[in-house]
Amino acid sequence: MLTLYGVDLSSRLLLGTARYPSPAILAEAVRRSKTEIVTVSLRRETAGGKSGGAFFELIRDLGVRVLPNTAGCQSVKEAVLTANMAREVFRTNWIKLELIGHQDTLQPDVFQLVEAARILAEDGFEVFPYTTDDLVVGERLLNAGCQLLMPWCAPIGSAMGPQNIPGLRAMRAEFPEVPLIVDAGIGRPSHATAVMELGFDAVLLNTAVAAAADPASMAEAFAGAIEAGHIGYLSGLLEPRDMAVPSTPVIGKGVFA
Repeated sequence: MLTLYGVDLSSRLLLGTARYPSPAILAEAVRRSKTEIVTVSLRRETAGGKSGGAFFELIRDLGVRVLPNTAGCQSVKEAVLTANMAREVFRTNWIKLELIGHQDTLQPDVFQLVEAARILAEDGFEVFPYTTDDLVVGERLLNAGCQLLMPWCAPIGSAMGPQNIPGLRAMRAEFPEVPLIVDAGIGRPSHATAVMELGFDAVLLNTAVAAAADPASMAEAFAGAIEAGHIGYLSGLLEPRDMAVPSTPVIGKGVFA
């Protein structure tokens, strides 16, 4: 069971809702992923007019929790304003806080991120901060009022998979009791398994599913991969060795003349 801000969840997959070929395909992907949380951009809702309202109705009909995000924001003021608008529209204190600082990599501006997280937490928001794998930044976000961290493993939409395994491993070791959700850069189910095997609690992804030839099947594949990685971590993974170790005992083997 995964617990985020006091909410118990069975699924460890959080799914984005952008870039799907059609609403019907998005709905099927959500169902087959068995996710209980989807991220939604306020910009899509407010810019979509009537279609935006229909989109929100679709999400509500799926019976999942909505995690609004501040995608595209580049300043504390903009992020805080967007979060407050999202709380009105989606009627939730949950907010995925994104504050972009570099346009090529979409790397978060961690300085503004910490400030915005503090402001929002003090205003009653339950913040899901998109951050880097920097331990100092993680500590500052927790001190600002966040109860979980969402480090990237690669740039958003890059599909490169985990680029800094030691960094992610160190983050898990530094914050053993904090829910950690890998966000951004996952491209294949095997990538999701790899980060879950490090002991992370969940994975948030969008492009890897939405841009697949068959999004619904890919969503199901990711759900299985995440669960496999989590069970593997809990079961105790065999660490790599630098020499062969026979699986069959050599003592007592038959001797033939």
